[in-house]
Amino acid sequence: MGKRTQFTINGLNGLSKKLKDNITLNDVKRIVKTNTTELNSAMQRESQSILTGHWEGSKFVKPTGATKRSITIRFTSGGLSGHTGPQTEYSPYLIRGTRFMAKRDFFLPPLRIQKKKFKSDLERLMK
Repeated sequence: MGKRTQFTINGLNGLSKKLKDNITLNDVKRIVKTNTTELNSAMQRESQSILTGHWEGSKFVKPTGATKRSITIRFTSGGLSGHTGPQTEYSPYLIRGTRFMAKRDFFLPPLRIQKKKFKSDLERLMK
């Protein structure tokens, strides 16, 4: 199976110093929770619009919705870290494709959009 994609922010020392001067950690937790929840919803919507079924031979197989249901949220580090993504074993094959199947990426487009929003939310908080 392929590697998992992970989004991290480097340079947390300078960020944490600035945050300590200006705001409380509850504000950061709120931003993390909001952005993780929005990303989760966007991934579920995108998966529903992209994964519309497939052909197996001459028979069309309707989607079951298992991938959408497997996209879940988890918070760690006391709410300072949020994780979301599909939990099915075959989701990396859907996202990246195989030699027999074109990719149906429902993961990266919402992540790119939410990453910009998350960064702007943190920058607005630091000002």
